Amino acid sequence: MGYSLADHQFWLVLLALHSVSSWVIRFVMLAIVPMRHTPTAAMAWLMVIFFWPWPCTLIYLAVGSNLLPQKRMKRHAELLKQMKDLRLKCKKTLCYSQPDLPPSLHRISGLAETLGHMSIVGGNEGTLISEAKDLSAMLVSDIDRANRHVDLLYYIFADDNVGGPVLEALVRASERGLDCRLMVDSVGSSELAKQGHLEWLIRKGVKVTEALPASIFRRHAARFDLRNHRKLAIVDGEVAYTGSHNMIDPRYGHSDLIWRDLSIRLEGPVVRQLQAVFLEDWYVETGDIPDLDRLTMPSDNCGPIAVQTVPSGPSYKTENYQRLIVSALHDAREKVIITTPYLIPDESLLQALEVAALRGVKVQLIVPHRSDQFLVGHAARSYYQELLDMGIEIYLFDDGLLHAKTMTVDGELAFFGSSNFDIRSFALNFEINLVFYGKEEAYALTDIQGNYLKKSRRLHLKEWSDRPVYTRSLESVAKLFSPLL
Repeated sequence: MGYSLADHQFWLVLLALHSVSSWVIRFVMLAIVPMRHTPTAAMAWLMVIFFWPWPCTLIYLAVGSNLLPQKRMKRHAELLKQMKDLRLKCKKTLCYSQPDLPPSLHRISGLAETLGHMSIVGGNEGTLISEAKDLSAMLVSDIDRANRHVDLLYYIFADDNVGGPVLEALVRASERGLDCRLMVDSVGSSELAKQGHLEWLIRKGVKVTEALPASIFRRHAARFDLRNHRKLAIVDGEVAYTGSHNMIDPRYGHSDLIWRDLSIRLEGPVVRQLQAVFLEDWYVETGDIPDLDRLTMPSDNCGPIAVQTVPSGPSYKTENYQRLIVSALHDAREKVIITTPYLIPDESLLQALEVAALRGVKVQLIVPHRSDQFLVGHAARSYYQELLDMGIEIYLFDDGLLHAKTMTVDGELAFFGSSNFDIRSFALNFEINLVFYGKEEAYALTDIQGNYLKKSRRLHLKEWSDRPVYTRSLESVAKLFSPLL
């Protein structure tokens, strides 16, 4: 059969409909997108929608909003209301050793409490952990000694040489009659679910749930890239672990690259705060009424560390951690050191870094020399020229992929946890971070940052300015998408 006039007319009509509908989409999204996003993110979305209206609109409908399902938002609001009076009781119970802060730190502490609803608490002890195998061994030992309950929450959990022993210890604890709960991110730990390990744990008596199940149809599910990025373990309400380690071998399946992380084992009143974060996440996902009495139980004064927990995520009104970081940069007087695997700053963070440098503060930024994500890596490098022009020192870490997320300010304030210094962690992911107050508390972290510096080489402005044109072009294109990454 030949190509008929009717076929020709059909394709002309189809082409006309596509052209008209594409322009309709452009104009409609021009009105909708700016209402839901910051100007920078809105411009990025409108740009990609302008060039590819139909496919990019479908992508936007799937991942373009950081709004959570109404059921989750309602549960979060209900729990915050229930905990309003409880927070006062917890403060009286846990803050009997309220640390005496210098005036320079009072503002940050007050802001952190306003944002995350948790007070600074003294009387804590902590041990920093760099190696994943050490983290696994220490957690297994604590679980094997537990006599009441074990709660675990990890973005990535794998049944390998790191995560496997922890799963087995969790089963042993459950078989001893302990209340054991495991929450894993639905996307980050999808392999664990596919391999049948979650069903095995449930058969062994462990309570298991997946955080933020993803679906294109988002009435009851979150957007695919809206993730629970927290790393958290609580044993008997007495010991807690948090930081940047996922519960997986540090090679993440790579043969030539090792992730360098940092976590901390904590004892003392701050454990109750971390437990509150887990209970909130568990309640929001499952609807199980949390045992809030656990949070008001007295806690032993274990050590000298003053620390404050700052949870963040889309369920909060503001970008908690971003606000705190920016405020600390504005307060910095002498020196700031930042380590992060992914650096995609928003405008306010970029300005805070610039203002700090202009005031004479020495700002050192330690980032991986090699990134594991092509587009994100090039988007991050697109900011290097601007940062170097500001006078910020950039160091490229060569001993694997630096995955520790830390910031120290003037040797007396330290930030540490699961949040990267990028738009995704600040605005889209659920994160958990700690703020440490005082010179002694910050010393251990600055010492580790110093070791990172020794394994890095400084990037100089001339070297970066001489990079090839095609590399600059690729970075520029990636930078356009940075608000969406």
